[in-house]
Amino acid sequence: MNVRGLFETHLTVSDLQRSVVFYRDVVGLPVALELPERGATFHWIGKAGRAMLGLWSIGSAPMSMQLHIAFDMALADVLAAPQQLRAQGIQPLSFFGEPTDEPSVIGWMPAAAIYFRDPDGHMLEYLAMLEGSPRPELGIVPWSQQPG
Repeated sequence: MNVRGLFETHLTVSDLQRSVVFYRDVVGLPVALELPERGATFHWIGKAGRAMLGLWSIGSAPMSMQLHIAFDMALADVLAAPQQLRAQGIQPLSFFGEPTDEPSVIGWMPAAAIYFRDPDGHMLEYLAMLEGSPRPELGIVPWSQQPG
């Protein structure tokens, strides 16, 4: 069997409507289906029917988990993301979780990535694979500090 990719992932959220608005309006994922009786909403990722994010309300329970999701994007969109996130009141973060105005370059992949948190603290990532061979010796550096 050959796995081609990830079709769906699910997150628990403390306020379903707040998270629906965040993933729809900030992240840009259209709502696919809302199931209020189950406390769940599903969003398409990319083309409808290709990948999905499910959000599930944890109700009033105090327990939750902080998880990580990376979204595949074009390089131009990853480069523009810090400014767009800031315009929406979202703090862009580096690979190391520090505030930043530019993506991190992950040499071993190679990829450019910008990180940010959703309203429940889940770490989200916009990632674009880069042209060229992996460069693990580069480590992880800011976009502006990658060698030519």
